[in-house]
Amino acid sequence: MAKKIQVAILGCGQNAKKHLDAIEHCAESIELKAVCDLNAERLVQFSSRGVVTFSSLDELLLSRDIDLVVVCTPSGLHAEQVIKIANAKKHVICEKPLAIEYADAKKMVQACRENGVQLFTVKQMRYLPIMQAIKRAIEQGRFGKIYLATSNIFWTRPQHYYDEASWRGTKKFDGGALMNQASHYVDLLCWFMGDLQSVQARSATLARNIEMEDTSVLNLEFQSGAFGSFAVTMLTYPKNIETSITILGERGTINIGGVALDEVVHWQFADEQPSDADIQNICKIDGSVAAYCMRLYYQAVIDSMQNDKKTKVIDGAEGLKSLECISAAYKSAQTGSLVLLPLT
Repeated sequence: MAKKIQVAILGCGQNAKKHLDAIEHCAESIELKAVCDLNAERLVQFSSRGVVTFSSLDELLLSRDIDLVVVCTPSGLHAEQVIKIANAKKHVICEKPLAIEYADAKKMVQACRENGVQLFTVKQMRYLPIMQAIKRAIEQGRFGKIYLATSNIFWTRPQHYYDEASWRGTKKFDGGALMNQASHYVDLLCWFMGDLQSVQARSATLARNIEMEDTSVLNLEFQSGAFGSFAVTMLTYPKNIETSITILGERGTINIGGVALDEVVHWQFADEQPSDADIQNICKIDGSVAAYCMRLYYQAVIDSMQNDKKTKVIDGAEGLKSLECISAAYKSAQTGSLVLLPLT
């Protein structure tokens, strides 16, 4: 039996809880050894679990026992921290987005490659069974030529959400609705549709008292010739009402909606398959969708580290694709012009 992976969590806020649940679920293969945070109260909460606590990343990285560091800090800190972890020859799981700046994210990927460590980007929504089914349908050519792909994220984040943490909604540490809340869904659209040709966007801060946008709309063109659109807002009254993805092709149409991609609104292909009859049940997941996907994500990390079953699905370089799209959207919104990809 392979040695358990010894993991440390950097940043013990809300995101860390999702990682902790997944680590505990995969306890046969991975073990929480240490945590690091500047907030002493958070460290006390974790110390009751019998783990070592650190208030400094530099001190944490001196520990020879740690194999993998999970970065759950504000996005604006990711680049410096991940590069430091890579230089210490430790593997990294980095929360989305990889970084605020696309150029910094590329440096993170390069640093991990140069140090021979793996960088895993947290794109766990790719493991949602219905998303896997869509990806298979695309790879099997069931859509034929794809014409259009859209995604809508109609959520709410009231002002007190931003006020609870001063870094939220800031340009330096967080980004806006597109960079933060929409990151997973931009990733899914790019994963399904392939490389982008161009991005045109409008963004605005319509209601919240924050530095970055609370609402954004994107027009996309993919290298395949297909078009795409993306709309995100944190101003939906009074609560989240929609998270959806629609793909229209010459021989197939799908629309996955609901509040959290948990409802098959439409699923139809010219080449019907037996599995189509059960497609509604694929969306039925007991408990939290986020927890379910994160557990599958961690199993993939374990397989990559222990069994050398590397997969592009969670590789750090994959995190660059959605960040490039988001960065291009910010550039377009700022300049009012169409932005061609790849970014230079």
